Amino acid sequence: MSITTTAPPVATVTPAVTVGGPATANGPAAARLPGDVDNRATYLSFGLAYLLGHGSAAVSKGDTPLLGLPGWLPMALLGAGLAVGTVQATAAAMRAQRATTDPDDVLSGQLLGAAWITAFAALFLAITGLASALDMPDVQTLLWPTGSGFVVGLLYVAEGAQRRNLLHYTLGTWLALTSTAALLLGTPGFYWVLTLAGGGAYAIAAVLEHRRLGSRAGQARSPRTPEQGLR
Repeated sequence: MSITTTAPPVATVTPAVTVGGPATANGPAAARLPGDVDNRATYLSFGLAYLLGHGSAAVSKGDTPLLGLPGWLPMALLGAGLAVGTVQATAAAMRAQRATTDPDDVLSGQLLGAAWITAFAALFLAITGLASALDMPDVQTLLWPTGSGFVVGLLYVAEGAQRRNLLHYTLGTWLALTSTAALLLGTPGFYWVLTLAGGGAYAIAAVLEHRRLGSRAGQARSPRTPEQGLR
C-alpha cells in the first residue's frame, strides 16, 4: 500500500510596484519627468499682471479713454504682477532642479532660476538708461510692456526646451512675438494687443497645464504591466 503525500501549494507573492514615488493618502504620487513642474501659479500671476496692468492702460490711454485712471496705476499693477510672477517662476525652476538627481539637470535648473533675476535686472538697467540718455521718461511706459513680454517669452522658450515641455515653449514663442509685434500699433491698440493676446494666452495655458498634470497623474495611477509593455 503506497501513501502519496501532496505538498501544500506555495503562495507566490508579487510585490506591488509603485510608479512615480510613494503612495499618499490620496493615492500614488503623480509621475513626473525630471525637471517637470507645475506652472499654473506662474501662469496665473503673469496673466493677472497682463490683464490688470495692460488692461487698465488700454482703457485709460489714447485720444478718447474709456476711464480716467491715474497715470501711475497701470505701471504699478504691471510691476506688482511681474514681481509676483518672477518669484513664482524662480521657485518653479528651483523645484525642477530638486526633482532630479542628474547633476546636469540640477545645474540647468539652478541656472534657469538665476536667469530670471539676471534678465529683469538687465531689462531695468537698459530701459532706465535709455530713458535717461534720450531724456524721454515717458518711453518707459512703452518699453516696459514690450521688454517684459519679450524677456519672459525667451525665458519660457529656454525652460520649455530644457524641460521638454511643449506647452511652455509654445507660450514663450507666442509672448515674444506678440509683445514685439504690438509695437507696430499705436495707443491704445498696443495695450489691447498685450491684454488680449498675452493675458488670453496665459489663461489658456493655465487650463492646458491643469490638463497636462492631470494626464500625468492618471498615468501614474495606471502603470503599464509587463504584458502591456510587450505590445
